[in-house]
Order: sequence, then structure tokens, then C-alpha cells
Amino acid sequence: MSDQLVRTITKDGFVKAVAVSTRDLTERARQIHHTLPVATAALGRTLAAASMMGNALKGDGASVTLQIKGGGPLGKLLAVSDNQGNVRGTVDDPTVDIPLRPDGKLDVGTAVGCDGTLTVIRDLNMKEPYVGSVGLLGGEIAEDLAAYFVESEQIPTACGLGVLVDRDQSVLAAGGYLIQLLPGAGEDVISKVEGGVMAAGSVTGMLQAGDGPETMLRRLLSDFELEILEETPIEYRCYCSRDRMERALISLGPEELRSLIDEQGHAELRCQFCDNVQTFTKEQLEALYENVRKKSKKN
Repeated sequence: MSDQLVRTITKDGFVKAVAVSTRDLTERARQIHHTLPVATAALGRTLAAASMMGNALKGDGASVTLQIKGGGPLGKLLAVSDNQGNVRGTVDDPTVDIPLRPDGKLDVGTAVGCDGTLTVIRDLNMKEPYVGSVGLLGGEIAEDLAAYFVESEQIPTACGLGVLVDRDQSVLAAGGYLIQLLPGAGEDVISKVEGGVMAAGSVTGMLQAGDGPETMLRRLLSDFELEILEETPIEYRCYCSRDRMERALISLGPEELRSLIDEQGHAELRCQFCDNVQTFTKEQLEALYENVRKKSKKN
């Protein structure tokens, strides 16, 4: 089954939820960045979270960026989602290899660290993006994201994220969910949600049992009647292009471009999110330099 996002609301109108299956896109990220298992798990969780948050933005061209700096050996985790839930991401050190936790699971919390922040940037195509940031609780990402919603947006939230890495280091399963209470939800609703989450177990457990996003939601919210609002395919999608890389070179300005030409004679730009590499010859750089120089003289 290809990666999918499902969004729902309970028929009583007190709970909204979204779930994703992200095995393919997480495996794509692993192949691009050559991540070892703990980096695969951390980046995969971040990608799933960003996808669910990005899909909630309905404006064309809107995007969500998740940035996690925990002070751990992985360094910074970054994931960007478009308004459909398609994502791309990166991790500073994909080759981190640390011992498993005592329970035999990947130690994502230690790899990410908890001495830092989770930052959410929502770009709604307005003058300034909305930026919210909270201190990390434990670096496991799901609990940190739930804390962000409570602290920064005052939305009671349950979050589960999981990535299961196979013996050959490929991604066996990946996905997650976000459950949020809507205004008017009382203690009985909270109790039902908490009971459902506890009974459902871990994300990786549900995925291993063959649950897709809709089945996960029905399992998590088993005490509610659900109305499915949206089912959409999602993928690892990068928007880089030669034009964008050319604009990045132009943004250096005439002096830095001149130095680049004189010192290196060419430029090779690699997208941080995917395996796209664009090479600019000396002649192409000279043409860019002349255009930038002329524009700077006019200004």
C-alpha cells in the first residue's frame, strides 16, 4: 500500500484526528541521506509529523517546516511539508550509531537530545510566517509535538509516531497520528480518547498488524462514530530545480560570485533535501555575474 493520509472528525464534533502511513517516503529519505537506523527513525518521525501538519493548511502554496534542535549527536532535524502533506527533510548527521535502549528499541531520544527546541514555521503566503517554538521534553518527537500544541496553540493533543527499521536497515513500516480536542469537549470525551489511545498501543504495533491510516484512527477512536473527511496519497517530494539553484547563486551578489568564479571556476550545487546535483560551468557563471553586475549598477 502506498503512503496515505486520512483525516477524520468524530460525529459529535468534539475530536478531530489525522493519521498517515509513510513507509515509502521514509525509505526514500533513507536512500537519499544514507541514514543509519536511529537517524532513519528520527527523520521518519519528523517527516510523518510535518506531513500531518502541512495537510491541515489549505491555502495554495502554504507550507509547514518542523525544525528540531535537541543538542544530541544527530544535530538538527528538518522537515518541510506542502499543503497536501508531501514532505522532504534532512538530518545533520545521518551516520549516528548509538546503542539500543534497554528494551531493545532505537534510542531516538538520546540521538535527538532534549536540550533544545522544537520550532514550527507555518508559511501561509503572508508577509511574515507564523513561528512557534517550545523546549524539548525528551527528544522522542511525538511527546514534544503534543507539548507544542498544548503550550503554543492551546490545543489538547495526543500524538503517536513510529518507524520500524528492518534487519537490512530498510524501512519496514512508518506512520503516525494526531488526535486533537475541539472546543466543548468534556471530561467524558477526554476519557474516551485516552482509553482508545492506551488500548491501541504503539504506532509500529498497529502498522505491523497491517493497519492503514483509517484503521488506525478507528482503533484509536473506537468509542466514537467517525466521519472521514479526506483520504489522499502523500510522497517524498522536493521542489528544487535548476532555476531555484540559479537564483541561489544570484543571491550571492556580484562580489561573491566573482570570487567563486576566480577561485573555483565552476559551481556544483547539491539540494539538501534530495539527490539532485546541478553543475554550472565557468561560462554560465560569467553570464550570471554580468547580469547581477548590471542590475547592481542600475540600483
